[in-house]
Amino acid sequence: MGSTTDSCNGGKTEPFHEKKPAIKFTKLFINGEFVDSVSGKTFETIDPRNGEVIARVAEGDKEDIDLAVKAARAAFDHGPWPRMSGAERAKIMMKFADLIDQNTEELAALDCVDAGKLFSLGKAIDIPDVANTLRYYAGAADKIHGEVLKMSRPLHAYTLLEPIGVVGHIIPWNFPSTMFFVKASPSLAAGCTMIVKPAEQTPLSALYYAHLAKLAGIPDGVLNVVTGFGPTAGAAISSHMDVDKVSFTGSGEVGREVMKAAAASNLKPVTLELGGKSPLIIFDDADIELASELAIIGILYNKGEICVASSRVYVQEGIYDELVKKLVEKAKAWTVGDPFDPQVRQGPQVDKVQFEKVLSYIEHGKREGATLLTGGKAIGDKGYYIEPTIFTDVKDDMLILKDEIFGPVMALMKFKTVEEAIKSANNTTYGLAAGILTKNLDVANTVSRSLKAGTIWINCYFAFDHDCPFGGYKMSGFGKDMGLDGLHKYLQVKSVVTPLYNSPWL
Repeated sequence: MGSTTDSCNGGKTEPFHEKKPAIKFTKLFINGEFVDSVSGKTFETIDPRNGEVIARVAEGDKEDIDLAVKAARAAFDHGPWPRMSGAERAKIMMKFADLIDQNTEELAALDCVDAGKLFSLGKAIDIPDVANTLRYYAGAADKIHGEVLKMSRPLHAYTLLEPIGVVGHIIPWNFPSTMFFVKASPSLAAGCTMIVKPAEQTPLSALYYAHLAKLAGIPDGVLNVVTGFGPTAGAAISSHMDVDKVSFTGSGEVGREVMKAAAASNLKPVTLELGGKSPLIIFDDADIELASELAIIGILYNKGEICVASSRVYVQEGIYDELVKKLVEKAKAWTVGDPFDPQVRQGPQVDKVQFEKVLSYIEHGKREGATLLTGGKAIGDKGYYIEPTIFTDVKDDMLILKDEIFGPVMALMKFKTVEEAIKSANNTTYGLAAGILTKNLDVANTVSRSLKAGTIWINCYFAFDHDCPFGGYKMSGFGKDMGLDGLHKYLQVKSVVTPLYNSPWL
């Protein structure tokens, strides 16, 4: 299961599987204070490396959401945050980012132990990146403005961009820190107040961020964190009459429920990012080494628990055999093990439910007649580790090609023509992302414009950036995170019109 080399700790060696950060925050964060849930109930958060309990965390319910919304409403209607200048909000957000930088290692350890994410990548990428997400939107906070309109009759008109109000953020477990700030940063910059409900599988880093927000000087009631379960706490946010907007990232099934609740309550606007089944199309002229590396990282990064995983790989027939050989070699060499081990490239799936779901899809693939080239089994008898898995001879009607598995499982297909590749890639209910590997600019242009997906990566993959909007087509949802599009969804446009008298021009 990969290296279990001991690490040095004050002259003693400590096996990776025994590493665990101190858990400092386990209560709800409402109106600037850590509090127990109204019911007093708690729930266990589990270490996916071994299935053991890390801590018990306060279980928020409808009553707790009510308190958090009340605090957020008071902070929005009467508090200083929406009334500050953008520059003042930016200064506090910058301090928040600096505090994250000062606690990078501890935050990376929390996501490692709670979600099975690689500690080394958390320190190097995830946590520094969330601080920079805050800085990006802090830079936009004092540049929020409408425009003067050219009316067709004697009227002077302009638009204002105003914060939408109290926002509910319901975030997933696969990128607990990243998704917290993809949602919270632009809404903070806009002047909104909010309730964040982290996934019940990964509540620990969200509570730590609440603590840092307080230290940074974000006023009480602006950022509230309520840990709990989707059907109770999440549903209470979606149906709350005093929440002005909901932003949700997760499954299509739950996304539908969020929309229904929003419609049945106060018709609040909803932004949904609902996963994908992203194709990676590799043409004959692609660099084979680059193609094999991008394809394997595209499905195994974060143990396949990523909404834009390249789970459907289409390879043109001229290089198919050579590429298959390289992919199998890379998959077999991929190191799976304890995510605290710096030599490991894949940790455990987030929990037992997801672990069993992935294994059941692998069994479906076998039963439906796909050829298992490598992997397909659980690793060890402790924790939720799964071998990197590659199937070929995959048909369009197979579950492993249609459903989002959210695990380290690749479906590999062969194609002949550009038209065939486009048709196959679009043959999905999802439309979140896609990759194209070719040296032919004409092919790249044709295919990128033909694919029904929100993000297209040409000769690269996972090429995210703070300035690049991200969101889906079709059943991958609607609305954008990141970029200025991610800011504007937390703003309302107000038109202001006044008559002009005796003006020499319109």
